Amino acid sequence: MLLDRAVANGRPADPDGPPAPEAFALLYRPERTGDRVEILLGDPGTADLLSELPLGEPGPAGPGEPRHELLALIPYRQITERGFVCRDDHVPIRTLTVRRQGTVAVEEVLRRLPRGPVELREAGFDLDDQEYEAIVRDVIKQEIGTGEGANFVIHRTFTAELPGFGPAQALSVYRRLLAQSQGAYWVFLVCTGGHMMLGATPERHISLDAGTAVMNPISGTYRYPPAGPGLADLAAFLRDRKEADELLMVVDEELKMMGGFCPDGGLARGPYLKEMARLAHTEYLIEGRTRAGVDTILRGSMFAPTVTGSPLENACRVIARHERAGRGYYSGVAALIGRDASGEVALDSAIVIRTAEVDAERRLRLGVGATLVRLSDPAAEAAETRAKAAGLLAAFGVEEEADAQHAAETSEAAEADPAGAGPAAGPEPDGRAVPGPRTAPVRLGEHPEVRALLGERNRSLARFWLEPGRGAAHRPPELAERRGLVIEAEDMFTAMLARQLEALGCRVEVRSWREHPDPTEYDFAVVGPGPGDPRDLADPKIAALRRAVRGLLAKDVPFLGVCLGHQVVSGVLGLELVRRDRPNQGVQLPVRLPWGEERVGFYNTFAAVAPADAFTLPGLSRPVEVSRDPRTGQVHAMRGPGFATVQFHPESVLTEHGPGILSELLCGVLAPVAPVAV
Repeated sequence: MLLDRAVANGRPADPDGPPAPEAFALLYRPERTGDRVEILLGDPGTADLLSELPLGEPGPAGPGEPRHELLALIPYRQITERGFVCRDDHVPIRTLTVRRQGTVAVEEVLRRLPRGPVELREAGFDLDDQEYEAIVRDVIKQEIGTGEGANFVIHRTFTAELPGFGPAQALSVYRRLLAQSQGAYWVFLVCTGGHMMLGATPERHISLDAGTAVMNPISGTYRYPPAGPGLADLAAFLRDRKEADELLMVVDEELKMMGGFCPDGGLARGPYLKEMARLAHTEYLIEGRTRAGVDTILRGSMFAPTVTGSPLENACRVIARHERAGRGYYSGVAALIGRDASGEVALDSAIVIRTAEVDAERRLRLGVGATLVRLSDPAAEAAETRAKAAGLLAAFGVEEEADAQHAAETSEAAEADPAGAGPAAGPEPDGRAVPGPRTAPVRLGEHPEVRALLGERNRSLARFWLEPGRGAAHRPPELAERRGLVIEAEDMFTAMLARQLEALGCRVEVRSWREHPDPTEYDFAVVGPGPGDPRDLADPKIAALRRAVRGLLAKDVPFLGVCLGHQVVSGVLGLELVRRDRPNQGVQLPVRLPWGEERVGFYNTFAAVAPADAFTLPGLSRPVEVSRDPRTGQVHAMRGPGFATVQFHPESVLTEHGPGILSELLCGVLAPVAPVAV
């Protein structure tokens, strides 16, 4: 049987020699295969680009049995395919072209796989706690504090030498990992020649079934107290606005990605409570219809904000500036590609976290990271990375010191454990028990109060991104077939803006600020959001956007400005630009607009300040109306002759009536105005 073949591959004649040449993989994907482990045998390979993956012909292949064709391990460096920067370690895409496949019951795998110890030498982090904490402080001060983004993920790597480690030892580790990690999205072992990867990742990256792509943003953590979860403290967690906002930031980021390859964008379902053995998370599922190829989908979804940060392009710059080496496969993707029963292309993929890599020289690499926000505590972030490493290292038989157990209770390392019981633990040859799942806590996710609190989280969110039929409430006739230019300023919120404008009846083209598009070829323009300091006139992007705004005013092109675009317009008009004492990081706030109060989403470190609710400038045909905070004078929105700007994001899931706001503003600016000298 195939399991015998995989086990045989783990037994080279010479224990110190190379592994058998046939590549193999063991995959446990409980959401797809229930209590079955998939066994894949095939040919190893490498590729430099996603377009070079050895895939079958595009399009339907005719009906038949569902089958896998390719397993690909995609490193972080592939982010360069999107034109983003990284510390390029030139790690290849590793592939396994599937020749034989089958499934075996989990219990049978646990019974049949070898058991044995693993020796680790020279083990430790490449950065000690003090070094890592210093990087955390630098990122908070130099990046988050200067408007470069809302959050960033910085990693470090646990390394060790594994003398005598080969596929047989990898199978033994996989056995322990499988026994203790039944709640993971994937539990996997991939052996391709001398290279091995094994892990228990809790997070889906993206899947594709019958033309529907699905992403799964997860955030917010309720850590069970020692006595177990209780309804009262779970309810308090679900009412915590900070926890809700953190999840919604990730939803926004993944909606941006979906907008790049799903013509109608994504639709969010949830939130749901994901109950684990030691903790629970909140999550959404985002679905979108697409006809894009697998390589396009994988490229457009690189990489999850939970392992990079936001906005993505600038997060990559921050990672490159502050991390000292390449990431290898950490934060990359493990992708399984094949065909469904109808012959359509099928894709399932997982984020490469809580995954160990062992190279041909028997060196272990285990990347772990922490999400940094403005209020992050450097020592706590270092402790979190230690705890995440401890979760996987337990499968290698590494005994942690007493305080590591407590840290693991509060870490993502526990996410991979199930809430329900899994396979029984079995003894090792020396009498030690294989780590098994904890006793299942009482499930609270279906409790009426919990379901009501989860539903309440959606009450003030954008129906546009939550409900089918997504059109705006109405399509104003004055917007029908209007051609719009959206100037992208390094934040893919512009993809979401484009979807909403299209829902209003407009025809939209998104162009980078680097392209210097001619706005006179369009009926209107939108100066989009992005990271950066709007006061930095030496920044090429800021300088280019200021030139674009002056040109829009002078050439009588109606336009909107959003977030950074709003700040740039404010600067051109002479308003003071200030750094906020406390940056807004995915915050929903009420603001007063000319037609009434709206609940809207803010992501901004900087703000324009106006001394009054209106001001005049030479050359403008009428005063500029200002919506502002009466206490600080910080501007929420402006309307002038032929233009309107907003500091918030109408396209965000945090903005309740985004299409309505865009409709109101755009209809206003399309009224004829006289040219302006600025």
